[in-house]
Amino acid sequence: MAAEVLAALKPRPDGRYADGTLGGAGHAASILAASSPTGWLCGCDRDGVAVEAARSRLAEQFAGRFEIRRGNFSEIAKWVEVGSCDGVLLDLGVSSPQLDVAARGFSFQQDGPLDMRMDDRQPLTAADLVNGDDAETLARIFWEYGDERDSRRFARAIVQDRGLRRFETTRQLADLIERLAPRHGKKAHPATKVFQALRLAVNDEIGSLKLGLVAAVKILKPGGRLAVITFHSLEDRMVKEFGRERTRDYTFSGEVDVPELRTPRVPELKWVSRKAILPGAAELIENPRARSAQLRVLEKV
Repeated sequence: MAAEVLAALKPRPDGRYADGTLGGAGHAASILAASSPTGWLCGCDRDGVAVEAARSRLAEQFAGRFEIRRGNFSEIAKWVEVGSCDGVLLDLGVSSPQLDVAARGFSFQQDGPLDMRMDDRQPLTAADLVNGDDAETLARIFWEYGDERDSRRFARAIVQDRGLRRFETTRQLADLIERLAPRHGKKAHPATKVFQALRLAVNDEIGSLKLGLVAAVKILKPGGRLAVITFHSLEDRMVKEFGRERTRDYTFSGEVDVPELRTPRVPELKWVSRKAILPGAAELIENPRARSAQLRVLEKV
């Protein structure tokens, strides 16, 4: 969604930008090109392979105009000066290079180790969760992070099977789920939601998003824009709720919003587009993985 991101952030010369989910640096390169000749960008990613590839790619054309860090975007306010940025981008989810490399263990399309770590420096892997958590915990992960209706049945089967043999590969897990829930002609693999849920849990993506949204607003200057691309409903709900909370002109204590007990305040953000921006038809043809992408944009008041 490069065109949509550029339209949202409106990069300009002398502007300062942050890309908290650098990936292959496609968006970063577009922002730097659009903010030539003096725009500056700070990018970060947890994936060491992505960081090196991005650094190499950007150095060819934008030397001296960017800084790249390896780390979680939830900590971006530690690296970028508070109130200094004209735009921040968070492109959530897993990248195509991560999905396409079997050794990373993100996908069941190819057999690989049951890993799923975005940052290979962390000890916790998907195999640790699948082989170590009890059935109740696994079911909760599958339901909360994957919206998997068969969460309990799948979790019980995993616990039973691992008593005979430890789960080590993506194919082992995917084959078990498919035996329990045959496709019967359905296009989507029945293990899709389970793999999504495990990835989110291994990388604490929801916790990172909560902290990252707050950090992104901190480093924005008034008038600066936050663009967030989500790929599933849980992330999108979080972004919408964050936007609703920060765009309100009042606050309240407790869990229930009682109009009589509201306290007026100046909103911190405003919606640029309350409705999600979707990828265009041409992009969907070129990149089918973008079909679930939704872009939401907020501006700091």
